[in-house]
Amino acid sequence: MTAPTDQNRPLAGMFWMLAAGLSFVGMNALVKVLGTSMNPIQAAFLRYVLGLVFLLPALRAIIDTPLTPRNLTLFGLRGVVHAVAVMLWFFAMTRIPLAEVTAMNYMTPIYVTLGAALFLGEKLAFRRIAAIAVAVIGVLIILRPGFREVQSGHFAMLGTTLALGGSYLLAKVMVRDIRPSAVVAHLSIWVTIALIPFAIAVWEPPSLQNLGILFVVASFATAGHYFMTLALQAAPVAVTQPVTFLQLIWATLLGALAFHERIDAWVIAGGTLILAAISFITWREAKLSRNGSTSPTPPQGSENPSIHR
Repeated sequence: MTAPTDQNRPLAGMFWMLAAGLSFVGMNALVKVLGTSMNPIQAAFLRYVLGLVFLLPALRAIIDTPLTPRNLTLFGLRGVVHAVAVMLWFFAMTRIPLAEVTAMNYMTPIYVTLGAALFLGEKLAFRRIAAIAVAVIGVLIILRPGFREVQSGHFAMLGTTLALGGSYLLAKVMVRDIRPSAVVAHLSIWVTIALIPFAIAVWEPPSLQNLGILFVVASFATAGHYFMTLALQAAPVAVTQPVTFLQLIWATLLGALAFHERIDAWVIAGGTLILAAISFITWREAKLSRNGSTSPTPPQGSENPSIHR
């Protein structure tokens, strides 16, 4: 009997995606614990500063990357776009429930799909358009404008996912000429640089407790993306993507048990619709890729291993 190939271990892929989801939910919960004890912009900056220690294994890739004018422009532009996403995400975490942040975050791959069609010339077939429409309906179900107050945190999450989509599109352009490991490593560096002026504007001496929490946040983020990388190596994205739905379940339960947040069936329903749309797009693109018909658009997290928060 032959050994399984790298992309033919579905149980292993699902297990590692499960571990990634737990890591991300733990990261979200810790940011929630910080609450309003620290300005979200300062928290975002310190999270990235403390996370720079995890770049040591990628030091060779960083040094070997040629800093041409084009590369510097792309690194800098992506750093600014991603920094905006991170600041908005930290703000949203202090304003709306965990489940709503998690559900709305599923929109990022939809923006990537749209952006790839608009700016990178990729095909946008009817099936993709239909799936995007379903995802938009999911967002409307979550927000329910006119039936409840749409808060600043909701607008922040819409901005977060849009900015993350832009960041991933820039990454798609960059990996044509730059090693993926270098693209990932430089992201953390340039996001940290982009956050400096914003952090200075709101700076207050952080407590040791908050610094400790933010270091664990950075650790969870790194672990989550490492586990996600293992999942993508073990099985096709079409197999592992549906497992990410569990993040919404865990976030809902954790929000209710630890933060006394109300369980909202509309949020779960909307998040399910969005993830169903993503899973369909992922499955369809994987099928077309196997047939050699198209170049698939990577789903959220497929950058190896992109630290997006």
